[in-house]
Amino acid sequence: MNDNRPIGVFDSGVGGLTFAKEIKRLLPNESMIYFGDTQHLPYGEKSKEAITRFSVDITNFLKSHNCKAILVACNSATANSIDGIKEAAGDDIVVIDVISPVAEKVAFELRDRIGVIATKATINSGAYKKSIKKLNKHLKVVEMATPLLVPVIEEGYANTAISKAVLETYLNHKKLEGIDSIILGCTHYPLVEKEIRQIFEGKVDIINSPLIVVNYLIYLLSREGKLASNENIPTYDFFLSDYTDNFVKVSKRFFGKDIQLNEKRLDIKPTS
Repeated sequence: MNDNRPIGVFDSGVGGLTFAKEIKRLLPNESMIYFGDTQHLPYGEKSKEAITRFSVDITNFLKSHNCKAILVACNSATANSIDGIKEAAGDDIVVIDVISPVAEKVAFELRDRIGVIATKATINSGAYKKSIKKLNKHLKVVEMATPLLVPVIEEGYANTAISKAVLETYLNHKKLEGIDSIILGCTHYPLVEKEIRQIFEGKVDIINSPLIVVNYLIYLLSREGKLASNENIPTYDFFLSDYTDNFVKVSKRFFGKDIQLNEKRLDIKPTS
């Protein structure tokens, strides 16, 4: 049994492309529809209510495009809005978040002190710590907000002197002293993973969240009989709520120069 409908992926900006790239690598027959909500980034600075409104609206958009699965490639949306997203998606759509598979993976590995860096919204929710400790109460989990990283990456300053200075300031904080591994708790952060490795000088294991999450996606699609057929010719459609040069640059680097970008504004009514 096969299902050639597309996989929907969304994030506040370019970060989710690190997961989309992994889907393309491991599932070469799968079509994708990607939505980057660049109009409202960064989600990490928004309220739970605002993040949920954005996320549900995007879910409805992806649902209207006949997606068989939705990967919530945003930690802030996962931490604050996953229940609303699942409700909007309905029972026929597989919904995958980026926190649960990672928490399950690290909880049962030989680790002692795990660091988590993420946006304010994700850290304030305590989602990683709660998820990991629920599975293994003996692990020490240290969480720290790193709010400057998403704007730096979205503005195109990844792998520059600016990103290096920001990363060194955060990663040398005493809160992270003694960690043996670190979770990059924002889908933007793999775009500066090389710099993070250099700062830690190989002494800290960096958790590969995209690989873990996409492998879990493969498991779910296989279980549900929703993998695309080997004969399917994949298509990749990209939607932005606001056109940005950096998104174009990163998306073309990952998916090739011939991709089509579409602008789709979110008409979200403010709460009364």
